[in-house]
Amino acid sequence: MTQNHLGRREEYHFKQQSGRLLSRNQFFAANKQNFSNNRQSKKTLTLFIFLIIGFIATWGSHFYFNLEAALGNTYQGGTPATQITNKQPISVLILGVDQGIENRHDQGNSDTMILATANPKTQKSTLTSIPRDLLADIRGDNGKYFMFRVNSAYQVGGNKAAMKTTKVLLNTPINYYMEVNMKALQELVDAVGGVDVKVPFSFTYNTTFKKGKMHLNGKQALDYARMRKEDPRGDYGRQMRQRQIIMAIVKNALSLNSISNYKKILKAFSKNVTTNMTFSDMMAIAINYRSVANNIKSDYIHGHDAWIDGASIQVASTSELQRVSDYIRTNLGLNKQKISNEETRQNRLNKKYNAIDWTNPNAFTNYQVFPANSDSAINSSSSSYNTTYNNNVSEYDNGGKKTCNAGLFF
Repeated sequence: MTQNHLGRREEYHFKQQSGRLLSRNQFFAANKQNFSNNRQSKKTLTLFIFLIIGFIATWGSHFYFNLEAALGNTYQGGTPATQITNKQPISVLILGVDQGIENRHDQGNSDTMILATANPKTQKSTLTSIPRDLLADIRGDNGKYFMFRVNSAYQVGGNKAAMKTTKVLLNTPINYYMEVNMKALQELVDAVGGVDVKVPFSFTYNTTFKKGKMHLNGKQALDYARMRKEDPRGDYGRQMRQRQIIMAIVKNALSLNSISNYKKILKAFSKNVTTNMTFSDMMAIAINYRSVANNIKSDYIHGHDAWIDGASIQVASTSELQRVSDYIRTNLGLNKQKISNEETRQNRLNKKYNAIDWTNPNAFTNYQVFPANSDSAINSSSSSYNTTYNNNVSEYDNGGKKTCNAGLFF
């Protein structure tokens, strides 16, 4: 992949995003009220994940078998973990994927990545959002893939690659994953009779949305949750709208009195969710980990905007990666460890050769990706990085299928 190719794919976004990039850095530094709201929203996300499991307490033994049949379909096998059965702290990587949306049927990227932890001993849980555009060492095939946006890990190797990439990025163990197809959002909204939201500003994305309160059906809710380019906060704004929809789904679901509605919800759940948790695991969580929902702390990796070979990327400082690693490991009952990986190496080299200043709120234009296994500075206008990158991701293995198009990550 040449620099010109990268530039063409990103150039038309530059004018719209350049002002947006600066505002994103400043937004998270200043807007404490929104962060507080995000914490409440992420609490609702956790309730949503365990909502289906909790239905058993409402509907008794008859519903138990319906629940078992539905949740049993979500299990995708793999080596069973023992953390849940042993009532130990657990970590779960939640992946929101976009297959089947807008006539798309390829592997797709993970639009949403959240690393959740739950410690039944301390009765605490954490939710850490990972920006989809964060620069990371993609672990798709035994470390073959190199530096690119973290959400592309799912495309090159599914949930396994996403788990490996996140594990190395933050130096934390990941026991389980929960993969949610975004199409589930549409079906769940319809199953609860639609949702009410407060639209922050008027925009059109397949559906026309007017600022103020609106009642949305499933298709409208999906459009509302997917729009990104017209939002002044970019992907962060989209994440907030997604949490709005999830909050409304939970609120409506908890108020339903008809078992027919719950059957629709279970059907949508079983069709669009996959995980390496067994039904017994999920029931054990509902019983033994319920107390952690009362003490949830939310956080996110604070990324800094950068332009690398014409591509819009988020980069995280070494101190930020260390902070998040310590935060997660602490709730898992693990000792803190100094983080040392490809991301921290890239930061060290950029500080040495490019004088990167993490206190500068402006988007970096001189941050570069150094070749693997090399500490030598390279000319950003050369094709050295692009050649290395193209060789690393020119094809990927997904269930035996090979695709030769590195540009699809954009």
